[in-house]
Amino acid sequence: MSCWNRRSRRTLAALATAGLLVGPVSAQAAFAADTPSPSVSASQSADDSGFPQLSSDVAAELDRAIEGAMTRTKAPGAIVGVWSPGKGEYVKTFGVSDKAPGTTTGPSGKPMEADFYTRIGSLTKTFTVTALLELVDQKKIGLDDPISKYIPGVPNGDKISIRHLADMRSGLYSYTFDPGFQKAFFGNPDRPFTPQQLLDYAFKHPVQFQPGERFDYCNTNLILLGLVVEKLTGRPLQDVIRDDVAKPAGMDHTIFPTDAAFPDPHAQGYTNQTESGKVEDSADWNPSWGWAAGAMISNLDDLHTWAKVMATGVLPDGKRLISEATQKQRLETPPTSIPGAGYGLGIFDVQGWIGHNGSLPGYETISMYLPEADATVVVMLNTDILVDGVYEPSTLFGEAITQVLTPDHVYNLPAGNNPSTSASPSTSASEESSASPSASESESQSSSPSASSSESAGDSESPATGSSTPGLR
Repeated sequence: MSCWNRRSRRTLAALATAGLLVGPVSAQAAFAADTPSPSVSASQSADDSGFPQLSSDVAAELDRAIEGAMTRTKAPGAIVGVWSPGKGEYVKTFGVSDKAPGTTTGPSGKPMEADFYTRIGSLTKTFTVTALLELVDQKKIGLDDPISKYIPGVPNGDKISIRHLADMRSGLYSYTFDPGFQKAFFGNPDRPFTPQQLLDYAFKHPVQFQPGERFDYCNTNLILLGLVVEKLTGRPLQDVIRDDVAKPAGMDHTIFPTDAAFPDPHAQGYTNQTESGKVEDSADWNPSWGWAAGAMISNLDDLHTWAKVMATGVLPDGKRLISEATQKQRLETPPTSIPGAGYGLGIFDVQGWIGHNGSLPGYETISMYLPEADATVVVMLNTDILVDGVYEPSTLFGEAITQVLTPDHVYNLPAGNNPSTSASPSTSASEESSASPSASESESQSSSPSASSSESAGDSESPATGSSTPGLR
């Protein structure tokens, strides 16, 4: 998920990155009027796994549900993939990749294409944690080791374990909520940031609570884990993820950029997390501010592969990327404040769907796997603009799709309570100063986040609108 913090990125009132609503309000309720209930064709075609045959009738249902989500979210474009061995596949694009009219593309702009690259935001966290877990298997580090053993100067570092960082229960302050960081980012979104600069923004603030006390989505955690991986391997994080994680999985279109370069073809990304609050094209913004928490790029085919690999620890060739024992620990997903949603070691479980979402200015993604049906869903959008100031666009797409396919396992993450890895800068600095931040990262940015807000996950990696805080979801 870009996962749990998006609400804070907008405004506390609008639900910071992963802020909580006064109660865990389901996006399902808000979207119900626009999304048709699963039809007889989908339900009748389901077997004991509960997953339907991807017939033409079910494809038509998905078309209607996704078109409804397009209308509801006003997303410029979407790429959607659904796969289940023996049941078929559904891969389709919707809308446009570039809203600027072109003489050869017609008045509506350039269409989305299934082979586009996209910025994946907090899905990056799943790769960083996977690289870490490989080191656990190699006995180079223990999940219960204190972070102070590897990185000096971390507030409360002798008490915060590697596990606390990976499962978002460290109590550290997320740098994306720091007013100085927000000013630097929004003033020049093309500028590069180093990992140490990001930590410096975070470490100016006291810890929010004692480690293990509660869930609080925090991008600072992943910056530290990225540095740990570099220290133990002696290699740059981007090389470790490329050679030790992506290549073994056959993922040749998954990239950890070291600058603002964005391979073609790709969609333009549209965000209102800007200094002016106006919608801008963020495709060429430098993602270094997200680094190990949200900087990566991938495409539909690779995210299809990755969903099952991250959920099972098993590579497409049947070999294990992560040992069974370590993967079992990864999938221990203690509950958050969102009913049916838990967060483990860089991974979520939402109503049985295992995976993560991602959001950063201009882009949102979901990559998730349902073990009992051996089914995968991937969603890629070229916007991160909240719906009604509350709902992540990707959440509404995920919900609409799963309402058709798996009505007993509906992906329902309210933006404010979103267990996503929000990498995006979120709620404005002024909102951050609010006494009761939302569950999102913005919540974490407030000096004393409430238990519920801290428990809610935010996947936003994007900066929030206006003077908002960039929050990696």
